[in-house]
Amino acid sequence: MLKYFKVSMIVTIIGLIVSYVWGEYRVAGSGFLALFIVSVLAILEVSLSFDNAVVNAMKLEKMSEVWRRRFLTWGIIIAVFGMRLLFPVSIVSIFAKIPVLESAKITLTDVYKYTFYLQQTHAAVLFFCAAFLMMLFLHYFLNEKKEIHWIKVIEEKLSLFGSIQGIETAITLGMIYIFQNFLPTTDAQAHLTVVLSGISGVILYILIHGLSEWMEEHSPKTDTNAIQQSFKAGFVSFMYLELIDASFSLDGVLGAFALSKDVVLITLGLAIGAMFVRSFTIMLVDKKTLQQYIFLEHGAHWAIGVLAVIMLYSTIHEVPEVVTGLAGLILIVWAFCSSICYNKKQKS
Repeated sequence: MLKYFKVSMIVTIIGLIVSYVWGEYRVAGSGFLALFIVSVLAILEVSLSFDNAVVNAMKLEKMSEVWRRRFLTWGIIIAVFGMRLLFPVSIVSIFAKIPVLESAKITLTDVYKYTFYLQQTHAAVLFFCAAFLMMLFLHYFLNEKKEIHWIKVIEEKLSLFGSIQGIETAITLGMIYIFQNFLPTTDAQAHLTVVLSGISGVILYILIHGLSEWMEEHSPKTDTNAIQQSFKAGFVSFMYLELIDASFSLDGVLGAFALSKDVVLITLGLAIGAMFVRSFTIMLVDKKTLQQYIFLEHGAHWAIGVLAVIMLYSTIHEVPEVVTGLAGLILIVWAFCSSICYNKKQKS
């Protein structure tokens, strides 16, 4: 167990030290408060991301050892500095129409101005991620070839609709249209923005998922092509996994601002949590946990669907982070327990 979490523990120690120093630098005597905030954020990130780890493990099982290592190295850089640091900066830059350096300055020095810009982007970003995750959820269950069912009374019926071409796209677009009607604003431009964001999420999922499947289906004819094909397939799968990971992370990133408006502390806390999620993911793959507990995939995808709906609903009414986290955790634990019961029945 220690070998999987050794790097995460080192990152945790460094992160806590940096948070204390940063807190003292900002306001003398607030080092321990900063330390506490980062610790809470890290714990929340881990507790809210069990479903993310299961989905990541499911995708990583199909990737080569090389790309698994890259997920832990390149992937963590993207997750930490991309979603946890550059994302908040770029959002302000895009929507405020100001240079990136000016956006970074606002992010670090002007909390109230930054919060204002973040609120302006909240609905559009959530619609994008919700659409992407909803497509992932529907694609898994609306599959006529799917033979193993967890919640049979629902999943068996869902699989019957898998033969209808484009059904997941139609459902997702329908949900985007319905939810945008309930936005707490009469501004037509705001409604158009969220609809376009949702459609962008659908298009991106179709492109990335379609390309990933195409790469897997077209086997190379020569050794040279095999190397090129392997790299292309690995890269596409890697980007697909990063997009899923980013969509999961977004809700936690936005929710973290309820605890602190300091982007540095938020980045440190979520980065520590992200490292532990990555380590947990690799452990699931190495231990072949998903093969031993067959309903974990189902539970994780149900958690994805619930998260997508919560994201859409939270653009209308605020949803506490604890609700989002508990919903996913309950589904994962339920699926795990169901898998244990299933395995016992198979042995008896």
